[in-house]
Amino acid sequence: MKDILNRLINHDILTKTDAKQVLVNIANGEYNTSQIAAFLTVYMMRSITIEELEGFRNALLELCLAIDLSEYNPIDLCGTGGDGKDTFNISTLASFVTAGAGVKVTKHGNYGVSSKCGSSNVMEFLGIKFSNEADFLKKSIDEAGICVLHAPLFHPAMKNVAPIRKELAVKTFFNMLGPMVNPAFPTNQMVGVFNLELARMYGYLYQNTDKNFTILHALDGYDEISLTGATKTISNSSEGILNPEDFGVSSVKQAQIVGGETIEESARIFMNILEGKGAEAQNNVVCANAGIAIATVNGVNPKEGFDIAMESLLSGKGLKALNKLQALSA
Repeated sequence: MKDILNRLINHDILTKTDAKQVLVNIANGEYNTSQIAAFLTVYMMRSITIEELEGFRNALLELCLAIDLSEYNPIDLCGTGGDGKDTFNISTLASFVTAGAGVKVTKHGNYGVSSKCGSSNVMEFLGIKFSNEADFLKKSIDEAGICVLHAPLFHPAMKNVAPIRKELAVKTFFNMLGPMVNPAFPTNQMVGVFNLELARMYGYLYQNTDKNFTILHALDGYDEISLTGATKTISNSSEGILNPEDFGVSSVKQAQIVGGETIEESARIFMNILEGKGAEAQNNVVCANAGIAIATVNGVNPKEGFDIAMESLLSGKGLKALNKLQALSA
């Protein structure tokens, strides 16, 4: 690691092979915590390159416990986090609404690092069982339309990094990697990213795969469709801009989509929305994101996807998916 750190301090860029090997070495426990923290810090000070990101991704995919759920043609709705906006759990709610609409979901998530309450925090609070057993996950998708893939159970290689990330409590390149390393390797993916540069990098890397994808970045900084303004979209067929009017709704204010201060408060907001008691702004943001996921899989336009999502939310189908997952977890 000393050699790697010296190279990085001298502004060298790692090759794809070197980047991959560093992560493999971290997984094998070959570096101490100070060295790993220093390595992570470099990428807070300068941009990561496509080669480096690809190398890191390849290492994590190679080291993960893969689960084959391809028979369900599922989608993952996942954001990088790290946008500093502290919204409520939009992509997790959108995942249940999407599942309620009949589109299968393999939701990859983790505890919050740079946010107050990550996807896994709220799922755990609501009694969802985390498992990497194929039978349980297939039963979840069969009966609830969704399964939750809690990242630490599928990426044991990263156990050496988790405590360091928690102590640093700021976004690192692992935020960038999260959506790319879903252990179910879903063919469909909706990814929110925290800046335009990363959106471009994701677009480049995904175009070299067989993925059916939509990458999102709200131009005012959100790693999802926020409806506070315009959202940049990149898919395998086109690039564009989505505005609130494209979903037939008005723009919202940042204060209308903030999350809870605690996990308990976040879970209360989560349940309120899923139970049909959310504010109009909250419902619209959830359904805009779910709508794009539905559109990505089913080939409908954003407004049609939004309408399908809203029906799933307001009819209680999204809540039914959660309740089924809770029952299976009991």
